[in-house]
Amino acid sequence: MTGKERIMATLRGEQAAPLAFMPISMSIAADEIGVPYRHYATDFRQQARGQLAFARAFGADLVSVISDPAVEAADLGATIIAPEDQPASLDDLRSLLMEKSAMARLALPAGGGGPRMTNRLAAVEALAAAGNALLVEGWVEGPCAEAADLRGLSRFMMDLYDDPAFAIELLDFVTEMEIAFARAQIAAGAGIIGVGDAASSLIGPELFGDFILERHRRYVAAIHEAGALARLHICGKSGPLLPMTAQLGYDIIDLDSMVEIAEARSAAGPAQVFNGNLDPVRVVRDGTPASIAAALEACSAAARGAWIVGAGCEIPRGTARENILAMRNFARSGQLP
Repeated sequence: MTGKERIMATLRGEQAAPLAFMPISMSIAADEIGVPYRHYATDFRQQARGQLAFARAFGADLVSVISDPAVEAADLGATIIAPEDQPASLDDLRSLLMEKSAMARLALPAGGGGPRMTNRLAAVEALAAAGNALLVEGWVEGPCAEAADLRGLSRFMMDLYDDPAFAIELLDFVTEMEIAFARAQIAAGAGIIGVGDAASSLIGPELFGDFILERHRRYVAAIHEAGALARLHICGKSGPLLPMTAQLGYDIIDLDSMVEIAEARSAAGPAQVFNGNLDPVRVVRDGTPASIAAALEACSAAARGAWIVGAGCEIPRGTARENILAMRNFARSGQLP
């Protein structure tokens, strides 16, 4: 059974040994091929090479073009902080929409977008061309996350209260852009689109329901209509949002280590597929193969099926190879309750 087949079997409710293994690999994939992270994130050849090398070394069932939250914002003209060997980030002190009036000048990227979005599309194409044994994942920013990237996190949070009309205008622009970007990645060969929306964990269920929920619904509908799967990744304490996010139709929902899997299952129901949720630092990086296996046994028991082996977020740099292999070995052993 190929990695792609393992994931698809889980999504069909046919989960059996071996289990699917979907770690998020970013900096550690760049390290696997010995290139600085900025080169990895901005050169599609290096990213494809790093993803395939990581998958070969550790038995991952998925390769992904996730890199940093600045891809779309950079192509819109945002000021980016891009260290040589760390992921790029947004300069919150010089946000693109520091002044609301700048919204009038914001235009959807033409064609496939600017250089960073085009690079991501090329990375998808390169990974898809490598064969169909692994599921190829595209990636877009979620509506709340991208709005915060463009406006600045604290300013956007205040807009939700002080100027909801502006917040809605920005969210609608973001949603249109990200759906177009997701469709382009699917056309390039992505079989699943990851949607990263960490900022949603900061706003609570009421604001999520008022401003963000319907836009995620649009994401999922568009991704499915284009023929791909949809995966939701919200870092942080996303548990209070699960009664809503589980109704959106995401094929896979990632769970951060701050979310109790048993509570997530109660909120989402038996059919929702979860990925996670080992603490990336305290358990994965700082643990041992034995402690990781024990933590995964606990995750498996709490998940009660419909579960993929993974961590709550990115596998950190400095993680011992034997610790990642312990996750793979658990998955391959197919230990379900």
